Amino acid sequence: MTYWAMNAVFLAIVAGVGIVAVALAATGFRTGVRWASIGIAMGIVLVMTAIFDNVMIGVGLVAYDADKISGQFIGIAPLEDFAYAIAAVILLPSLWIILGRRPAGLGAGDADGAGGGSGGGSAVGPTSRVDAS
Repeated sequence: MTYWAMNAVFLAIVAGVGIVAVALAATGFRTGVRWASIGIAMGIVLVMTAIFDNVMIGVGLVAYDADKISGQFIGIAPLEDFAYAIAAVILLPSLWIILGRRPAGLGAGDADGAGGGSGGGSAVGPTSRVDAS
C-alpha cells in the first residue's frame, strides 16, 4: 500500500466530518465556519510541517520506503507527509463546530429552541466566545 492510498482513507473520513460541519453551520444549527482563521491556521501548520519534517528526515529520525512514495518532495519531505497536517486543520474546526455551541436562542434539548436550555451551549465542546464588538 502506498502512502497516498493510506492517506486517502484518513482524508476521506476527514472530508466527511468536514461536510457534516459545513452543513450544520449552513443550517444555522451550529455556529459558522471562520474560513479566514482556518486558512491562516492551514498556512502556519503547513509551514511548520515543512520545517520539522525536513529536520526529522534530515537527522534520520524518519525514513520512507522509496517504492511507496510519489517522488514529489518539499525539501526532503515527501508530499504525502502533508496530508496529515491538512487533515488536522480541517478535522479540528469541524469537530469544534459539530460538538460546539449552538447559536443563541436554541435550547440545549432540541433545534427549535423549545428544549428549555439556556441556549448558551451544549454539554460538549466550547461554550463561550469573546466578541470584539
